[in-house]
Amino acid sequence: MMKVAIGCDHGGFELKEQVVKHLADQGYELTDVGCNSLDSVDYPVYAKKVCDLVNNGDVELGILICGTGIGMSMAANKIKGIRAALLSDCFSAEKTREHNNANVMCLGGRVIGPELAFRIVDTFLTTPFSNAERHQRRVNMLEG
Repeated sequence: MMKVAIGCDHGGFELKEQVVKHLADQGYELTDVGCNSLDSVDYPVYAKKVCDLVNNGDVELGILICGTGIGMSMAANKIKGIRAALLSDCFSAEKTREHNNANVMCLGGRVIGPELAFRIVDTFLTTPFSNAERHQRRVNMLEG
């Protein structure tokens, strides 16, 4: 089964715990980098932990959750090799995997509920990159 890293800040903690259970029940191999409570933490720390695991090849994909998902996506996209997408619907989750080969997804724990989050996560994790020449060319352009 696919290896996935997940991390959050205090604003995403409750949703992260629910997503972890959802994915564990499906048999995903999870690396949970924290945070592990509602105590205030700095989201860039957890974004870096997940993105490092993705970049090192320790996991295939990453999930980051903060209050809005915006901070995590900004932090993740500062890291070379990461293509993070802030998601709030399944269509975008599918297309960012197919067209952008996104390797990290970001969610807003105060924006979407658990049932929608589960559908978005499932879509992201099961959709492959299309490998079409035009999409690969564009992904290559992102790498600079």
